[in-house]
Amino acid sequence: MLSTSQRTVKGPRHLGSFYQPLFSLSFSSTDTRNPIRVFKLGSKMRGGLLKMEKDGQEIEIDRGFVGNFFESLPEGFVANALALTSPRDVCRLSLVCSVFRSAAEWDAVWEKFLPPEYHKILAEAEDGGGSVRCSSKKKMYLHLCDHPVIIDGGNKSFSLDKQTAKKCYMLAARELSIVWGNTPRYWRWIAVPESRFTEVAELKSVCWLEVHGKINTSLLSTNTRYASYLVYKSRPDIYGFDSQPAEVSVRIHGVESEKKTVFLDPDVSLRDEDRNVGPGGRLRIFGRLVGFPSRPTGSARLNGPKVRQDGWLEVELGEYFNESGEEGELEMRVMEVKGGNWKGGIVIQGIEIRPKAC
Repeated sequence: MLSTSQRTVKGPRHLGSFYQPLFSLSFSSTDTRNPIRVFKLGSKMRGGLLKMEKDGQEIEIDRGFVGNFFESLPEGFVANALALTSPRDVCRLSLVCSVFRSAAEWDAVWEKFLPPEYHKILAEAEDGGGSVRCSSKKKMYLHLCDHPVIIDGGNKSFSLDKQTAKKCYMLAARELSIVWGNTPRYWRWIAVPESRFTEVAELKSVCWLEVHGKINTSLLSTNTRYASYLVYKSRPDIYGFDSQPAEVSVRIHGVESEKKTVFLDPDVSLRDEDRNVGPGGRLRIFGRLVGFPSRPTGSARLNGPKVRQDGWLEVELGEYFNESGEEGELEMRVMEVKGGNWKGGIVIQGIEIRPKAC
């Protein structure tokens, strides 16, 4: 079994520009009976140095100009080694030389980054996977990273994290449990062109906001830390979210993670401090709010939404580490029921579950 690593080493300062940064690549054998580590060091000096390490003894062999050793490696050998790294490392290592660049295009490399069940996932897509026709596994991988596939009758989307190849899912609003979600007085189901799903949930007005979502952890990549996010938009007439934060959490097997509060109004810090009447003259109820709205201050305002690349907003609900062999329902929740004030003006697309960025 092979593993690869990459690093840059800078030479002594007194040598100046003559001793340029070195690039090293190592191929390590994990055979405990015959451990060998071979790596190549090269610089802009006249030659390179090949080092072989065995049983703690290091042997140095002059191999001439930089790149000769790498160029002499069998392309299949390099491809097998690249497949043991990550998509990001493959792209970086493709810059080493022409052999690495060619090996980085092999289907055998990118097949390793596709989930074993990707054929089944594509077959379950709304169009039967017809929109995913790629001439190579690399293009297939990149397509699944940039173009989520709608599955489960339009209630979920599947994609891959581009840097890690880990699986990502988004639960559509229709897949969520929304209190009063089917009552037209409080919620409205609409279609918006910028959503990946056919329907989204528009909040008209409620005093009790409660949204639940769940996903089986067997669908997720193992040994991976995930985070879940409420994906939504705020309308220009958003109101009622500026005075009381929402409580969010994730839990599995009935064990709840630490609760935290978030502010769903992206402009909460710009709101009028003294406003206590919402659109249509809706007064806040419960005496502690009338005329004296509790305002988020200081660091609490940092727990607000961020703008996604697709233009939607997202706010983190919590984290979960999916261990190998563990299976259960991961439950996610958004609630604002303590303030009692009427609120409205957000459009929910769904809840996304994806690997937590380091």
